[in-house]
Amino acid sequence: MVFFCGAQMNEEIAKRLALCMAVLCVRNTCIEDIHAGIEPCSQIGDFSDAKVVTPYGEIPWNKLSRIRNDEMREFMKQVVDRLYTVLLRLDDPGVLERLDQYARRATRAWDAPKNLTDWLNDWLGEVRH
Repeated sequence: MVFFCGAQMNEEIAKRLALCMAVLCVRNTCIEDIHAGIEPCSQIGDFSDAKVVTPYGEIPWNKLSRIRNDEMREFMKQVVDRLYTVLLRLDDPGVLERLDQYARRATRAWDAPKNLTDWLNDWLGEVRH
C-alpha cells in the first residue's frame, strides 16, 4: 500500500487540515456525549481525593476507566468513518473550502498543531521490530 509516495504536504495546509479533521472527525462525535457529563472536583487537585461509589464498592477516580469498551468502539468507528469520508473528498475544492471555514471558526481558541516527529519515529521504530 503506497500513499502519496513522493508528494510533499504544504505545512500550513497540513495544519489547517489537521485542525479540520480533529474537530469534524474526532471532537464532533459521540465523545461529546461522554464529555458532556458532570466533571468531578478535587480539593487536592490531583483527584486522589475523588472516588466513584458503586453498589460493589468505591473506585478511586485515578483508577477509574472513564470510557466503556462499547463507547470506545463506537467512538473509533465514528472517527474512522468520518476520516475516511473526508479523505475521499480531499480532491473537491468546494468541500475543502467549507471544511476549512468551519474549522477556522470552531478551532479559533485551539493551539496550533505540532509536528511530533519523535513520536512518529519512535512508533515507526517499534513497528519495524
